[in-house]
Amino acid sequence: MHASNLVSAIKKSDSDAAFRGMGGEYSRAEQVDLVAHYDEVALMGFVEVLFGFRKVLRYLKLIKRDILEYRPDAVILVDYGGFNMKIAKFCKEHGFDVHYYIPPKVWAWNQKRAQKLKKYVDHLYCILPFEPAFYEKFGWEVSYVGNPLLDEIAKFTPHDFFHQKNELSYKPMIALLPGSRSQEVKNMLATMTEVIPAFPNAQFIIAGVRNLDSRIYDHASELGVKVIFDQTYDLLYHANAAVVTSGTATLETALFRVPQVVVYKTSKLSYAIAKRLIKVPYISLVNLIAEKEVVRELIQAQYNKKVLREELNSILGNLQKKSAILDGYKLIREKLGDKKASSETAKLIVESLKK
Repeated sequence: MHASNLVSAIKKSDSDAAFRGMGGEYSRAEQVDLVAHYDEVALMGFVEVLFGFRKVLRYLKLIKRDILEYRPDAVILVDYGGFNMKIAKFCKEHGFDVHYYIPPKVWAWNQKRAQKLKKYVDHLYCILPFEPAFYEKFGWEVSYVGNPLLDEIAKFTPHDFFHQKNELSYKPMIALLPGSRSQEVKNMLATMTEVIPAFPNAQFIIAGVRNLDSRIYDHASELGVKVIFDQTYDLLYHANAAVVTSGTATLETALFRVPQVVVYKTSKLSYAIAKRLIKVPYISLVNLIAEKEVVRELIQAQYNKKVLREELNSILGNLQKKSAILDGYKLIREKLGDKKASSETAKLIVESLKK
């Protein structure tokens, strides 16, 4: 989504610009000539990446070979640090102009990677307000371009008949956002649905992702939980509370001002590795941007039926707690500022190519 928005913004500045690379359906819709689809290498977690490493290597070779054949004027990397850092090094060694939009979260773990990023990347475009100060410690002046979620949410118009369209009641609504990758949904959704009987006066709605195999939601559907696909913003617009897998969705939920519980669970080995490496006090973007605990994070063993039920009860029934969360969301919104990330990044990229 963010890559395709950037492509669209660059085209507005340079109508002759042509694009080729790895991406998804949004990129294809923007006429990006796809060499590979990102679904093929959407892996997350140390152990999971290890088992999928041969496939990743195959795609690395494919992309590198294609870059050499295509000879682009600029290589734009978007997110996906493990893969794109290797592409950045390759491109720098072969004399390509390297731009990185939504860079790896090197501030979270193994902070020395910032030196590698500085070595291999010519232009860095950050989307979190605390990132420029972090890179300053490494003698690198980078650009904060605003957060692209603000652009997406600004474009959103709620559906007038959301309840009728999805055959929903008007009971209080609790949104379940189990993630956008298959392994995330498998790890997260079962515990989310376990708490449903404790809230008979609410309706639980799952934000489904269309590009995943719909059978991944079958167990929840058998429990009578409604799954709605590709309507996450409408769901958040109407939700009274949310249970959200840690990731970008936590910030989206905050920007819609929905009180939330952030949850995350992975394999025991991946968690053990991550626990030793991670250098920040929180895992959710909400708390990281606020630089304090705004929302509760239930991680690994803490993410269980009992604790989740208690926390949901708290944010639904405690007005003081709900007010504190909303005050935290207000602070986050102020910190993000008003820049339009796609337009700002596009402008900087096009200007750099004219020099």
